Amino acid sequence: MTRRTNLLKSLDWWTILLYALLVFLGWVNIYAAVYNEGHQSIFDISQRYGKQLLWIGAAGFIAIIILIIESKFFSAFAYPTYLFMLLLLISVLIFGRDVKGARSWFEFGAIRFQPAEFAKFATCLAISRYVTQYNFKIHKIKSLFISSLILFTPMALIVLQGDAGSALVYSVFLLVLYREGLSGIVLFLGFLAALLFIFTLLWSKLTILLLILSVSLIAAKLSGLKWKNFGLGILIMGAFSSLIWITGKILNLHFSSYFIVIVSMVLCIIPFLFFTYKQKLRNVAWIILISFCSLFYSFSVGYIFSNVLEQHQRTRINELLGIESDPYGAGYNVAQSKIAIGSGGFTGKGFLNGTQTKFKFVPEQSTDFIFCTVGEEWGFVGATVVLLLLLTLILRLLILAERQRSSFSRVYGYGVACILFFHLAVNVGMTLGLAPVIGIPLPFFSYGGSSLWSFTILLFIFLRLDANRLELLR
Repeated sequence: MTRRTNLLKSLDWWTILLYALLVFLGWVNIYAAVYNEGHQSIFDISQRYGKQLLWIGAAGFIAIIILIIESKFFSAFAYPTYLFMLLLLISVLIFGRDVKGARSWFEFGAIRFQPAEFAKFATCLAISRYVTQYNFKIHKIKSLFISSLILFTPMALIVLQGDAGSALVYSVFLLVLYREGLSGIVLFLGFLAALLFIFTLLWSKLTILLLILSVSLIAAKLSGLKWKNFGLGILIMGAFSSLIWITGKILNLHFSSYFIVIVSMVLCIIPFLFFTYKQKLRNVAWIILISFCSLFYSFSVGYIFSNVLEQHQRTRINELLGIESDPYGAGYNVAQSKIAIGSGGFTGKGFLNGTQTKFKFVPEQSTDFIFCTVGEEWGFVGATVVLLLLLTLILRLLILAERQRSSFSRVYGYGVACILFFHLAVNVGMTLGLAPVIGIPLPFFSYGGSSLWSFTILLFIFLRLDANRLELLR
């Protein structure tokens, strides 16, 4: 009795209240999104809003079970849980059901189960357990390799399922590692990789090549490369370029400018490395290495874009970047979503009065595009309230994470906050046309048992850990 009383007192009830409020608002908006005049009861389980109520009830039961479990269980069984989820991700590739081009669902009668959603909390547990081991050193190659393996294994399996959107969620764990001491240079390089991906799609290969070359030379000069060596390097590259061009003319070979520049860069690496070694310029050597990695990465972008992403994903990215314009095809969802949100005005059209919603102009309105229902019926005011509630929950989780005495609990708390933030940012960005449509649900709002249960498990494991924050798990 004492243990139960202590648990009830130590739980963060403000977070639980926020969770309950968000789930309730999500249920109401699902009702509005798929409202059927022939089935007006919000408890009608033949409709999505009725089924969502069943998922909510099950989520509540799951939350209670998690709170009853001893907090040390989650640390002790972090790796077995992670391995079990990997087995599920592998199994769904073999036995799963194709849904909209992605083999990421198990189907048992009327119930669908998506392992990718549940792999998030398992990965969060595993990385928290590994990062907080005594022999973990964030700057050691071994530690970085194993951390990357933990994160990218489920990510790769989900990509193989054809669900690149869900796979992107795992990239947010870099922020968690940054909190634990990972160099900010890694995040900066990640940001540059994203920019280079976009630039590669927008610009020609030669332009990208010259951009990388120019930035590398400038960075090398700022890092201490002497003017004479700087100029000599440019002259050597120019000489190699001229030699290749002349050779092509003599042999009657038609070398493209792109080919000439890249071969010249490869041939120049030996003189550049000699100069950096002679002058003991370690930073310049790193710049050279990063430059060639960037070059290789830019070459791989085309392959990844054409062979890893699905056709509808490629089209949506092209639509977002302005490469293509297809308002009646790939861009239809976003165009209708913008119309719905814009038509809501400041205060909205009122509950169940949204015309875009009522006449089903926006596909997937109860799942990926649930936020446009909020914008249309509740307007700017309602959308702002929803965003503030979600941001308040995320901020609250960060505050709770910082007060943990256990490193495991702190890392896990940051993982939960980062996952929720990624889903919020990308989902709202999708509905506003600021991010490509990649099928990311809005936490606690989008219809579906898998997403609601996975977010519930994520959150309540942390609340259970926080309830025992005065106990050290290490």
